[in-house]
Amino acid sequence: MTGVWAVIVAAGKGARMGAKVNKVLLPLRGKPVLWHAVRAFSQSPCVDGICVVAAPQEREAVWAAVKDLGKVCAVVDGGQTRQQSVLRGLHALPEGALWVMVHDGARPLVGAQLIQACAQTLLARGSAVACAPLYDTVKRARDGRIVETVDRSVLRAVQTPQCFRVGDLLAAYERAEREGIQVTDDASAMERMGGEVCLVESAECNLKITAPDDLLVAGELLRSREGGERAPRTGLGYDVHRLVPGRRLVLCGVEIPYELGLAGHSDADVAVHALIDALLGAACLGDIGRLYPDDDPAYEGIDSMKLLKDVVRRLDGYTVAHADITIVAQRPKLAGYIPRMVERIERALPGAQINVKATTTERLGFEGRGEGISAQALATIW
Repeated sequence: MTGVWAVIVAAGKGARMGAKVNKVLLPLRGKPVLWHAVRAFSQSPCVDGICVVAAPQEREAVWAAVKDLGKVCAVVDGGQTRQQSVLRGLHALPEGALWVMVHDGARPLVGAQLIQACAQTLLARGSAVACAPLYDTVKRARDGRIVETVDRSVLRAVQTPQCFRVGDLLAAYERAEREGIQVTDDASAMERMGGEVCLVESAECNLKITAPDDLLVAGELLRSREGGERAPRTGLGYDVHRLVPGRRLVLCGVEIPYELGLAGHSDADVAVHALIDALLGAACLGDIGRLYPDDDPAYEGIDSMKLLKDVVRRLDGYTVAHADITIVAQRPKLAGYIPRMVERIERALPGAQINVKATTTERLGFEGRGEGISAQALATIW
């Protein structure tokens, strides 16, 4: 036992990501971003245990994301700010925790080498903060103009983990709270107390997921590290269902008011079925009929969105990057429902770029005669 514990902070909103869910829950090579960050500390012999701090409304989702990893002893509610969240994580640590490594749940690329280097410096010098040198020329600016060029050799971009004695960091944050001061990282809290902060230069990419492109970069870096270099794949899906009375009309998970609905064993969501086949095609996993046969009573009347989520689970480490769906129907008019359709698909495929279109056949063919609806989908996975 080393007495070193990790507090993984995952209670932020991640507004700049623009996703419908917290960015730490977005998929990265088939697992949530947070899972990768927690796994690194779980596998490190330097760490005795892990406490994850989550937004109260996301505690169950966060626990589901990390429960299969070792050393995770607690998932606790975070606060309104990072400072409050770290404080709550520190209070949740057991008495045997002498040292703490605070890490952002949105940094999934932290590696064993960096964790070990931070732990060694922490135990030897009492603190350790991961950092990276700046390679771009840095300017000080005012009112849209350059004031001066800053000597970048003395500057560092501070990352996490940030590591201190539990008691010291707890005292620093409690003092900041009493004085009404909000600090942006753990090192700042310690600096205000006059504590020494020792830097550990990271020799590897320790990217923080902030914008959508960061997910793609992180995915490529993880593939390279794990020796699983794989090219992006694209799949095409197509499906048709007949319009009949007495059935609901469901498209992309949205129920459309209409006197006719689509016939089928499930809810007959023709658009989602086309998307499922596109994803299965990209992953070389067959087709929807093979996985969910229409003579199996388990799938009778099932919500096709549930099938879509199950397909995503089967993608073997791939992440859905993009999907484009075209619905072909003479009637009813679908334009007003498309924003809700996009939203439903985005919830099922978080982090993916989604496009849904509707068109007619100018009254030609079975779609034009109002006998049925068809859909086509194109999907790309990474």
